[in-house]
Amino acid sequence: MEPLTKIQSAAIELFRHYGFKTITMDDIARKAGISKKTLYQHFANKNEVVLESVLWFKTRIYEFCCAAMEDSENAIEAMVRVTGNLDDMYSQLNPMAILELERYFPEAYDKFKEKLIEQDVEAIKNNIIRGKEEDLYRECLDPDFIAKYKIELSLMMFHNNLLVNERRDLLFVGHEISELFLYGIMTPKGEKLYRKYKEKYFKQVSKI
Repeated sequence: MEPLTKIQSAAIELFRHYGFKTITMDDIARKAGISKKTLYQHFANKNEVVLESVLWFKTRIYEFCCAAMEDSENAIEAMVRVTGNLDDMYSQLNPMAILELERYFPEAYDKFKEKLIEQDVEAIKNNIIRGKEEDLYRECLDPDFIAKYKIELSLMMFHNNLLVNERRDLLFVGHEISELFLYGIMTPKGEKLYRKYKEKYFKQVSKI
């Protein structure tokens, strides 16, 4: 593995588990199995590590999910597979991570959200259009609005709210939000397929 990839991978693993605020450059170098000198040859400071690592991981997840969507039989299977593929990420993500990213590293957070709007909104929009053509989503839906609404729902659970607490983790809340969202847009035909695919994919946890 190239040193840059080792650094980004190690940094993201630390940030996912412990948040962004307390992790130091020493921690990242140690986790990556490199010297601090090597780390500073690639990044001038922690801000740069956070920015580049977050964008690298965001792109990796996006490409992973796009591959699953393109390999799906229909829009419902695509959405369910993406939800299933995010299970592992939610199960290992510190609930405070996104909040700390927004508060302490606003440039990285803004770039992260830009990528969400640029990539994820477009992917969901295309899924909505596909689902309408397949008679799996309601005909009256506005694909652009629904796609942006889905992203806002997903971001909401990372902020201080009543949803995530000691009894309900991110994985549970993510599933509930996704299911409520889908039942709000599916036709009866889509609901039937959803129950089929839910049984198949939600028993499996994909590694990202």
